[in-house]
Amino acid sequence: MNAAAPQTPEAALATAAAASPVMAQFFEAKARQPDALVFFRMGDFYELFFEDAQKAAAALGITLTARGQHGGAPIPMAGVPVHAAEAYLAKLIRAGFKVAVCEQMEDPAEAKKRGSKAVVRRDIVRVVTPGTLTEDGLLDARGANRLAAVAVRAGQAAVASVEISTGEVECLATGRDGLASALAALGPSEILVPDRLFSDETVSAALKAGGGFVQPLPSALAEPAASEARLKRLYGVETLDGFGQLSGAEVAALGLIAAHLETTQAGRMPALTAPRRAGEADVMAIDPATRASLEIEKSLSGARDGSLLGAVDRTVTAAGARLLAARLARPLLDPAAIDARLDAIAWLCEHRPLRQRLRERLKGLGDMARALSRLALGRGGPRDLGCLRDGLIAGEAAVALFAADPDALNPPPAELASALAALDPARAPELAQLKALLEAGLGEELPTLARDGGFVAPGVRPELDQARALRDDSRKVVAALEAQLAAESGVSLRIRHNAVLGYFVEASAKAAEPLMKPPLNATFIHRQTLANQVRFTTVELAELDARIAQAAERALAIELETFEAWREAACAVAAQVQAAAEGFARLDVAAGLAEWAEDVGATRPVVDRSTAFEAQAARHPVVEAAVRRAGEAFTPNDCRLDGTGAGGPRLAIVTGPNMAGKSTFLRQNAILAVLAQAGCFVPAAKLRLGVVDRLFSRVGAGDDLARGRSTFMLEMVETAAILTQATPRSLVILDEIGRGTATYDGLAIAWACAEALHETNRCRALFATHYHELAVLDGRLAHVANLSLKAKEWNGDLIFLHEAGPGPADRSYGVQVAKLAGVPAPVVARARQVLERLEREAGAPAHLEDLPLFAAAVPAEERTGPSLVEETLAGLDVDGMSPREALEALYRLKGLLA
Repeated sequence: MNAAAPQTPEAALATAAAASPVMAQFFEAKARQPDALVFFRMGDFYELFFEDAQKAAAALGITLTARGQHGGAPIPMAGVPVHAAEAYLAKLIRAGFKVAVCEQMEDPAEAKKRGSKAVVRRDIVRVVTPGTLTEDGLLDARGANRLAAVAVRAGQAAVASVEISTGEVECLATGRDGLASALAALGPSEILVPDRLFSDETVSAALKAGGGFVQPLPSALAEPAASEARLKRLYGVETLDGFGQLSGAEVAALGLIAAHLETTQAGRMPALTAPRRAGEADVMAIDPATRASLEIEKSLSGARDGSLLGAVDRTVTAAGARLLAARLARPLLDPAAIDARLDAIAWLCEHRPLRQRLRERLKGLGDMARALSRLALGRGGPRDLGCLRDGLIAGEAAVALFAADPDALNPPPAELASALAALDPARAPELAQLKALLEAGLGEELPTLARDGGFVAPGVRPELDQARALRDDSRKVVAALEAQLAAESGVSLRIRHNAVLGYFVEASAKAAEPLMKPPLNATFIHRQTLANQVRFTTVELAELDARIAQAAERALAIELETFEAWREAACAVAAQVQAAAEGFARLDVAAGLAEWAEDVGATRPVVDRSTAFEAQAARHPVVEAAVRRAGEAFTPNDCRLDGTGAGGPRLAIVTGPNMAGKSTFLRQNAILAVLAQAGCFVPAAKLRLGVVDRLFSRVGAGDDLARGRSTFMLEMVETAAILTQATPRSLVILDEIGRGTATYDGLAIAWACAEALHETNRCRALFATHYHELAVLDGRLAHVANLSLKAKEWNGDLIFLHEAGPGPADRSYGVQVAKLAGVPAPVVARARQVLERLEREAGAPAHLEDLPLFAAAVPAEERTGPSLVEETLAGLDVDGMSPREALEALYRLKGLLA
């Protein structure tokens, strides 16, 4: 950069202090936050200096100027208006910057009282990072904005998270291999990590899966004693026993969050809930690749539209939308907890008129949790208090709505009853008091900022009413004085006001000439001459100006004092307000899902602890919504699996031509499991589901070139994860395994993977493939069945029926699909010729139907020693082999049996 910046913050501060007290303040702030851009408040602008200015100017597209000199060179400077700061902050945060906001802590008039050369006190009031946003303009109202922290201690890992805008705190104890799934489910905006963990490949891979801005912190901040002390300080408790038996890793992760909040919030803390603990046994594990493949929360393009969440969301509040997203991201494993959610939806389906009235009440409801958080952090305003007032009024109305329901013999189930209890003022006297206080005290028109005034209703504070009367009546006095001066002088004049001169008399240059001469100049005291106007004051006007200013200042001071009292009253019952906000969200989610179920004909699933998967006439909710918009119908399909093999196959081999709907069929069954265990109705005539502990999806092609992984390599990495982690309670969907390499290599890998899923993992699985040779597994493995997506040729054209039926496909119809895709006719014709010759001359490749499942067993009485096959098998390090080494070993064994 052009300016010769000091080598150290201390040297810079000393040099700046000698030259400029204001720049000394800047350097002091910069020394405290060296890795952040400093927004330095100077009047109506936030100014940035030196490298901060250069970076911000480039990122924001604003003008880079200069202010004075430092070290013999101009100081680069850029600025943004205070009133538009939110928009600029959003751009900088999205660009990956941290921003330290250094505010003026006093009025310039107060500084002048200390002397003419005194400077306004300034201090850092917050550090803005992706995970610490609270302003509505910087947040997605219907999406969470979580700050997460990762810690590993004694081999155990933990992920803690906080949603600062609502105060929700969670922690999850997991193994190191579970970090990726945990972070992917949270989708944090920012992840705090002790710097020593960056050398851990498993943790590094998990951080990438999380997708948030990674913020390294000193490992010392995750030490047990320091973490525990910060947590106690954060919650104001003497012991952490009230939070349950937190593991060392959980304490460390929560301690990292506490340390970050202390730094970024500059001493002001949000109203936080007690940490809500979860474990791997509580929620379905969904790895990042599966989450992306199924497009649960966002489509592959990154948009909400086209995702499962976008298809089922009928919520009418922002909090409800966030809760629904959280439920879909982390489906439950406890059938009883799932049934509680389903009971609520079923009850609201039965009580349609009440549901409609409830949804009307919820529409337009403000975001109480986020309003409370802003108030707790000192960033809230009268409208946030108004949001709490309106929410508490709506809560009382919602309780009354249910109480008036005529169906007394069928009361609301526990999920709805507990939500209503949190909203009932009769059960929460503190909320009733806050509601009464705000309902009586707040006016109708509420400004965004408390300093704008006018939000306290008349009659609340008598002294405020008096100050307002003096201020407002003075306007009439000013008008009367203006008329009096005009009459006495015979000059056309006006009394005006600005922040510099206060009240003054203004006349045009020509009309003002008599006022400058005796006898009128004894009354009119000249103050300022402009190009076309001349300004005066009078003794009477100056006295009136002082009285009006005092009255206005007094009125505003009383309002600010009142606002602070109300803010403290709201924060004092933060836990009850948060419970009420959650109650609204739960009502909204249940009513919204009931509305969706009615719209699409979804039914209640049966979720138990079996290993069954029985779906009748099931549909893919996202695809069905798309085809319905196009005026077409979706073809439903059945699917039957059973991990025990008693009620259906454990493994289904799915074949059929491209474009016939194999991928849709696979995904729709995985999505049914997500919906059911999230506590939603499902788009099917019937679904019985044994709880799925882990869900795996390997559908579609992709690569990770940045990490040196080709499409096939990435496919094998994800397949390896499935084969090493799937349990008998898991559900696996695989599509086209092995297609990224040579035909025989790919077929061998697909064959081996199918055997492993059936024999080793013993999980429920759908295995889609174009290797029709795998169809013979139906007769070789005990619990395998063939399914196929049907198609037929008609007059030379291929017609897709999108129907899944028993048995393998007769062929792939690849040439016909090429024709449909627009491949030139000569190429299609030549492909037909080549295919006919291959089918005529080639037999079953390598006669795979003769490949034994295991090496041929030799009767014990005939053995004289270990066979060559047994010796070779004994020498294999199965756990340590790569996929390629496993394939080579398979060919060696096959050769020994030839």
